[in-house]
Amino acid sequence: MVSPVSAAPLLKMGSQGGDVFDLQYRLQVLGLYQGPLDGKYGWQTTQAVRQFQQKYGMSEDGIAGNQTWTKLKKVSVNRNEMQMLAQLVYSEARGEPYIGQVAVAAVVMNRLRSGDFPNTVAGIIYQPLAFTAIDDGQYWLTPGKTAYQAAYDAVRGWDPSDRALYYFNPRTATSQWIWSRPQIKQIGNHIFAR
Repeated sequence: MVSPVSAAPLLKMGSQGGDVFDLQYRLQVLGLYQGPLDGKYGWQTTQAVRQFQQKYGMSEDGIAGNQTWTKLKKVSVNRNEMQMLAQLVYSEARGEPYIGQVAVAAVVMNRLRSGDFPNTVAGIIYQPLAFTAIDDGQYWLTPGKTAYQAAYDAVRGWDPSDRALYYFNPRTATSQWIWSRPQIKQIGNHIFAR
């Protein structure tokens, strides 16, 4: 069983610090916050939180409490997680068409929303045997600009995988189990599956 997402401290108008910076970054990536990433919970941060709460059917109080953080961590990433996602995209899909790179990042986001996988981007990426690039060390290559853009597009909600939870290259896959997953579509050299 996957443990629940841990919440950050209660944040509201006047709060300051790293948790506020994290909140602002997540809201900025989602297109809801246009202010400076300054770690100061002011009017712009409050309005962005309200927009987020409205979008996800929560009480629109502009306060980042447990419910808001729990949902935010299921649909967004922080700066370190964006880096991890770009590294995964680059190492797993750098030779694929752009839509296929976005689809690889979308699989991670789909797993983040699922109750069947670890509840953090790091937990998903480093889950044993989940991604070949972790096992063969390619994950540590420096990602290019396209990998960052693909990660960003997936976090913003583009999912060309159609809610896939897995993908594999049929020419190189050695796991018999992966072939048992219901296949959704093929993009480039990867088959996406549930």
